[in-house]
Amino acid sequence: MIDLPSLTEATWPPAAKHAVGPWIVREGQGAGQRVSATSPAGNWTEAEIGQAEDAMRALGQTPIFVIWQGQEALDATLAARGYRINDPVVAYAAPTAALAEPAPAFLTTFPHWPPLGIATAIWREAGLHPARFGVMDRVALPKTVILGRTGDRAAGVAFVAVHGKTAMLHALEVAPALRRQGTAHNIMRAAAIWAQDQGATDLALLVTTANSGARALYASLGMSVVGHYHYRKL
Repeated sequence: MIDLPSLTEATWPPAAKHAVGPWIVREGQGAGQRVSATSPAGNWTEAEIGQAEDAMRALGQTPIFVIWQGQEALDATLAARGYRINDPVVAYAAPTAALAEPAPAFLTTFPHWPPLGIATAIWREAGLHPARFGVMDRVALPKTVILGRTGDRAAGVAFVAVHGKTAMLHALEVAPALRRQGTAHNIMRAAAIWAQDQGATDLALLVTTANSGARALYASLGMSVVGHYHYRKL
């Protein structure tokens, strides 16, 4: 069974983590919710939620908690305090051996690190915040960028890192004008092949529940839902 919280944090880490009472307060430095959300480190009480809120505000962050499966009590307590659900996320996974076949055609994908300028440009055009490049830089694991090509043009990009026997793919983007030409499929296949070469037996990723197009893609590749989480935000 995939340990999604550990896998996610290892392959997309915060800038820092702070132990505050029974909480792990993450410092995201502008790189998004995933690296900024607080979670419990052990038993907690409602009275101690204020400690986490104060710590997040001291970092210049809006109070936000990540709610994984099995944390229903925290979810209900935060809801009662006025926290709203934000961006429910679904995790998909499949064996790398299944995803790696058929291999993408020659010259349609290029695993590499550090990211080429054209890969960075695709991410920037998709609105990826510059702080998220810092997240990729600090991953201390086997990692790569997969650049996808359509015809003679760079068309898409994704980041992949391996933690234990599982690889996780992040930040998959395809240029709008070049979608529906197989680039995302090719990137996924190439990611699985690269992950296999690193010893990974599974490839996982995260996608918002509302992203029906991406979810259809992952289902078409034989990936299954293996978990979910959401945020609670003031």
